Amino acid sequence: MKLNKIHHVAVIVSDYEKSKDFYVNQLGFEIIRENYRAERDDWKLDLRLGDCELEIFGVKNPPARVNRPEACGLRHLAFTVENMEEAVAWLSAKGIETEPVRTDDFTGKKMTFFFDPDGLPLELHE
Repeated sequence: MKLNKIHHVAVIVSDYEKSKDFYVNQLGFEIIRENYRAERDDWKLDLRLGDCELEIFGVKNPPARVNRPEACGLRHLAFTVENMEEAVAWLSAKGIETEPVRTDDFTGKKMTFFFDPDGLPLELHE
C-alpha cells in the first residue's frame, strides 16, 4: 500500500459567505457540493481546483487562527502559477493584495503570499 496524492485540504472559516465568495468568485474554485449540517449547525462546502479539493467549514465563532508567531499545524496553502506577474496583476485587479514577489531560496522560483478572509496565508509559486 502507498499514498497516491492529496485528496483535499480542510479549512474552518469564520464568515461562510465571505469565504465562499473569496474562493469561488475571486479565486475561481468550482463548487462540487454545498451542504448545511443541522446536527452541527454549520456549512460544508466542497470545492475543486484542478485535481485537488478544498473543504470549507463555516463554523460559528471559531477560535482565531494563530498567524504570528507561527504555531504548529497547517502553515499555508500554495498554488502553482505559470506567470507570477500575471497572477499578481489578476489578484490585484480583484482587490487582493499580495506581498512583494521574492525568489524561493531553495527552488530559485518566484513566490509571493496573499491571505484569505480569515488571514490564512496563501502562496503563489511559479
